[in-house]
Amino acid sequence: MTTSLQTQSPALDFQAAVALAARLDAEVGRVIIGQNQARREILLCLLSGGHVLLRGVPGLAKTLLIRTLADAVSLRFGRIQFTPDLMPSDIVGTEVIEEDPATGRRSVRFIPGPIFANILLADEINRTPPRTQAALLEAMQEYQVTVGGVRHELERPLFVLATENPIEQEGTHPLPEAQLDRFMMNVIMEYPKLEEERRILAETTTGAPFTVDPVATGEDLEAARALVRALPAASNVVDQALRLVRSTRPGDASAPEEARRWIEWGAGPRAGQSLVIGAKALALLEGRKVPTPQDVDAVALPVLRHRVLLNFHAQAEGVTPDQVIGRLLASARA
Repeated sequence: MTTSLQTQSPALDFQAAVALAARLDAEVGRVIIGQNQARREILLCLLSGGHVLLRGVPGLAKTLLIRTLADAVSLRFGRIQFTPDLMPSDIVGTEVIEEDPATGRRSVRFIPGPIFANILLADEINRTPPRTQAALLEAMQEYQVTVGGVRHELERPLFVLATENPIEQEGTHPLPEAQLDRFMMNVIMEYPKLEEERRILAETTTGAPFTVDPVATGEDLEAARALVRALPAASNVVDQALRLVRSTRPGDASAPEEARRWIEWGAGPRAGQSLVIGAKALALLEGRKVPTPQDVDAVALPVLRHRVLLNFHAQAEGVTPDQVIGRLLASARA
């Protein structure tokens, strides 16, 4: 048995989709000071239909950013604070037995969990055991949950942003590589620059309330996502995505010396899909109907950094995934 919440999205022409993306970017940028690169990458994922793994120290406005995004597209926002004792039912929902006081008849009612939202913040996902992590990640992939033998489809659009705190690792459960692969991008939020932090201090300590103006609807977003995927990708775009992904695999004949020296496991086919779709979303965001190989390069770092597993040699030499991917990009351009 299946319950469904799907609706048909209206069509959206290209210029309307470009204008929608620009309005979203401007509205989020009006509330969030700085973090331009992270904001842009998150918006690319939103337009692509992918999910985001976000890493950053506490206090960088991660929650405010995702809540602002939800308000800007008039969508339901949900938040799950992951803890060691969180259960799968705390995410997907549970069934309860109810008794009719008039007839005495009992029935089973499903109470949806917080996953039944459009934009979901999964805060500190690595603080909960793998079984509970899997409940969220399977819902992200299948857009449905099964409780008591009944499949419940999730409402679309569904956009999950999961956070990890990089400075408190004691007692955490790192996501396995197979589950990391379900996130389209791994976005890193850095400390604000001096002038940005000056603005933050000046503008957020006055007590003045701020509001977010809705600039789109969920139907608009679904239509924009369909248009992004429909954009044509020329053979040179696909070839560049293939070249980059295959260069991360140390056993591949085309892998450069850097991959053989530092990489244990490389990226799979899903990374190539994310590179192409991300390039399409970037082209739309910049008002272009055709993505280029340079668009593939531009999204390579957030798409690949969590899909490349470094070996002991890289760790001993202090080499980071971003440094390795930078070398691979340079080799691919040569």
